[in-house]
Amino acid sequence: MHQIHFIPSIKHTHTHTISILVPESMATKERKILVAVDESEESTYALSWCLKNVVTENSKDTLVLLYVKPPHTVYSALDGTGYLFSQEILNTMDKYRNDVAETVIQKAKMLCKDLQDVKVETRVEIGDPRDVICDVGEKMGVDMMVVGSHGYGLIKRAFLGSVSNHCAQNSKCPVLIVKKPKNTAANSPRT
Repeated sequence: MHQIHFIPSIKHTHTHTISILVPESMATKERKILVAVDESEESTYALSWCLKNVVTENSKDTLVLLYVKPPHTVYSALDGTGYLFSQEILNTMDKYRNDVAETVIQKAKMLCKDLQDVKVETRVEIGDPRDVICDVGEKMGVDMMVVGSHGYGLIKRAFLGSVSNHCAQNSKCPVLIVKKPKNTAANSPRT
């Protein structure tokens, strides 16, 4: 028979506290939590919310910060307007993508700097974020994924696709989708 353990630390972003009853073995397990990060405010908010509401002090959890760079674009020697893409321009574009990835990862690591006993790993992958996030989560055997929601409307979501929805539908582990509140008073995660 499983012993039940009470976890009062998960809080809803508004004013209610959510209490979860789970088997004690699961409550004390060292977890691997993947957080998808990008250059958006929604991503930063999701990571901050996760740090305040999911990761617990002295938990010995592993937090995996994943940034997915867009796939390399294949350019012909001439673009649609007849301009020539030199190797120098292509190298500059790749350097910019690498700089963005490094900046995003460093910003995410700074948010995690005060964690004690929580191991922070970083990964940068290339591809479609929808597929890469799910693939990395499965390969690493993560216990949970945390993704931000951009809050796209119906039309934009139809054209761009929703990374968070894709992960929720295709991941083999639980996916926590964190939506940033619209009003400025609630923009910082509550404890």
